[in-house]
Amino acid sequence: MKPHRPIHLTVEQAASTFAALGSEQRLGVLNTLVRAGPDGLSIGELGERSGVTGSTLTHHMKKLTEAGLVTQERRGRSIICAAAAYDEMQALSEYLLNECCADAADGQKHHD
Repeated sequence: MKPHRPIHLTVEQAASTFAALGSEQRLGVLNTLVRAGPDGLSIGELGERSGVTGSTLTHHMKKLTEAGLVTQERRGRSIICAAAAYDEMQALSEYLLNECCADAADGQKHHD
């Protein structure tokens, strides 16, 4: 995996990204790509592993790509590979956790 590069999300970007995860199937597709590692999977392999195929998979991949959660590229003549965008997922997590406990009574941030 490549080194983490900080990405700072606006509230609009975070909301858009979370909206893309609002589908159980899309979340399953993303989880399949996360489990596959940084080299990703061919679209065919992604469909087999996730149980989502055809136009439904194409639709979900479009939404996840637009949200910046996955990347797609051609390898060879027609094989398209997909991989999770780890930096963007990290940024989404940091967006939620950055202000953790900022308004807590004791004023201490807690990161367990």
